[in-house]
Amino acid sequence: MTNTSATAPEPENDVQPEPRNRRRTVVKVLTGIAVPLIAAGVITAGSPGLGQYKVKQGDTLSHIAARHGTTVKTLVALNELPGNGNAIYAGEVLQLPGQPKKQGPAATPAGRGRIKYVVKPGDTIGGIARRYHVSQAYLLSVNALKRSDKIFVGKAILVPVPVPKATASKKKRNDTFAGRKYADHVVDAADKNRATLRKRKLPNRAQIRSTIISTSKRYGVDPELALAISWQESGWKQRVVSPANAIGAMQVIPSTGRYSSGVVGRKLDLLKPKDNITAGVVLLEMLTGAAKLDIAVAGYYQGLGGVRRNGMYADTKQYVKSVLQIKARLESGWNPA
Repeated sequence: MTNTSATAPEPENDVQPEPRNRRRTVVKVLTGIAVPLIAAGVITAGSPGLGQYKVKQGDTLSHIAARHGTTVKTLVALNELPGNGNAIYAGEVLQLPGQPKKQGPAATPAGRGRIKYVVKPGDTIGGIARRYHVSQAYLLSVNALKRSDKIFVGKAILVPVPVPKATASKKKRNDTFAGRKYADHVVDAADKNRATLRKRKLPNRAQIRSTIISTSKRYGVDPELALAISWQESGWKQRVVSPANAIGAMQVIPSTGRYSSGVVGRKLDLLKPKDNITAGVVLLEMLTGAAKLDIAVAGYYQGLGGVRRNGMYADTKQYVKSVLQIKARLESGWNPA
């Protein structure tokens, strides 16, 4: 039974000597008398401490001996307890006899890691193994345990768990423009065209501006309108390719390029600055001949048929407003090249 007020004498060869004048919990040993076990919390199929046992409040030496298949006399001798072991202390660590030599834990297979699991009331090795989808034999081997061993509430055991495979983080794909997501084959073509233009030596803004003016005059299109469209679309840069595969200074999509090629009577290469500008200006010639200015500008962005069927979308209205403002600034002498 436990005495919390008496100060026990210092044992001469105790395994963990207690400092003098310290109040401590003493567990009296009544050899052969079963004193109730208060705090051990034994659970089947676990470890007895792997060769050691930490005394808990309410333990008796006889109970510890019986639990681990030994005798009080053996425990007294092994741990050099004073006298015939008439007192053990809560928190004292006792060596246990007859423990087989510990084998190293089983290697953890590739793709599995280990976590520490703290044993709870009602746990069993089999139950823990099922919960973590490993075999009972493997769980025992990882913790160097035998089937006959016991585990205790609060004891930490190693549990193998799957480790997610490291996957290379995918670079976020730029497949959306103006709130619209484009099909993979369109985005793939845009990526290819962008990579091609990245390697080419291309005209600067001043040269692009000059080409837009001369091409517009050739096809009877207002140069400031073509310049305003191009500035809004690309900033007068041939390298720009949108996720919709709108290419170059005039941001012409391939289907428009085919239409303009039919008008001029030759195949236009949208990756070439002069052909790209020609394709955009030819489209503007058709639009301004078919509709008033604001509808023509909206048609360049949304498609003339779409504007006529659905009216201008909110982003189309903003586009038209921006283009007309740029056009007015250009007409007043603004030149950002």
